[in-house]
Amino acid sequence: MSTRNYTLPVEQTKWTIDNQNTTVFNWEYDEGRDKLLSLYEKGKNLQWNTTSRLDWTTEVDLANPFGTPDQTMALYGSPTWNKLDEKGRGELRYHEASRLFSQFLHGEQGALICAAKIVQTVPDIDAKYYAATQVMDEARHVETYARFLDEKLKMTYPISKPLQALLDNVIKDSRWDMTYLGMQIIIEGLALAAFAGIRDNATNPLAAALNAYVMQDEARHVAFGRLSLRDYYPHLTQPERNEREEFVIEACYQMRDRLFGLEVYENLGYDMKECTEYLFNSEGIREFRNRLFSRIVPAIKEIGLWGPIVQKGYADMGVIDYAQINSEELSIQDEQVALRFDAERKAATDKVIEQGAAV
Repeated sequence: MSTRNYTLPVEQTKWTIDNQNTTVFNWEYDEGRDKLLSLYEKGKNLQWNTTSRLDWTTEVDLANPFGTPDQTMALYGSPTWNKLDEKGRGELRYHEASRLFSQFLHGEQGALICAAKIVQTVPDIDAKYYAATQVMDEARHVETYARFLDEKLKMTYPISKPLQALLDNVIKDSRWDMTYLGMQIIIEGLALAAFAGIRDNATNPLAAALNAYVMQDEARHVAFGRLSLRDYYPHLTQPERNEREEFVIEACYQMRDRLFGLEVYENLGYDMKECTEYLFNSEGIREFRNRLFSRIVPAIKEIGLWGPIVQKGYADMGVIDYAQINSEELSIQDEQVALRFDAERKAATDKVIEQGAAV
């Protein structure tokens, strides 16, 4: 991907992480957990090509790249928003879209590294099988978001500091389960909720379909993490469980803080004090941020990290009620929505062919 479209120095988007991992070779090919192997079969069958599955001829309006209503903008209704004319609001929508897809891109890049690391470090052969399919998934996601940014938006934001810090911690940790926990459960879970906001609200068909198809893959990735960790965590000592619960809460606070995108407002020369005060005091923004944890909380409960540290942390964040959500049902819905996008595109293509034949 070209670096000329970055809004800030490209050096901020590249860093090296020193880490020591244990590589595990396992030849026990006859031992496999049925659900993980089923997920592996699904992962093989549902591989797709971003070039052919998405319609890259779709035009994107830079004044509203996703085609979403003004109410979805974080600053909507703020003093800053009210002072902007339509041109200024279009510029803000453009930068916000670029920042959001840029963070998706950087997160998927981290996921690609983590999936490869899981293949290397996880001890079970069935998990290695599935993680290998995820490596391909993540490469496709990086390609897809990079292409949208490069061809359609022509502007990219560097990785946010909170996301970079979390990826640093996840990649450096040599314990395979911490890679699952940080990437498969927390980062992927948050991404699913953010993707859904575009998939379900965007009127631009390329932006909507792109996120629907990525979500179809990511739902499997989160399921992979849940299946692997819920078998492993019951065997941990209490100090080991406490350490992981503390990591979960710290990571969730860290990820929540990245959601503001203050770098956009600074880049556009807005009054940062005015923007920050609005974002931190807006009840609507607080509810929006909390909804982004709707995929993480039920997954954390399902894998068994549901001790006092996690429950208190989620209660303080105001997201503990999401524990009642059924993660499996959400995964099924994500798959169905992606298939619906396929059907709609096929129907539109068939209609064009029929009209051409009738001329």
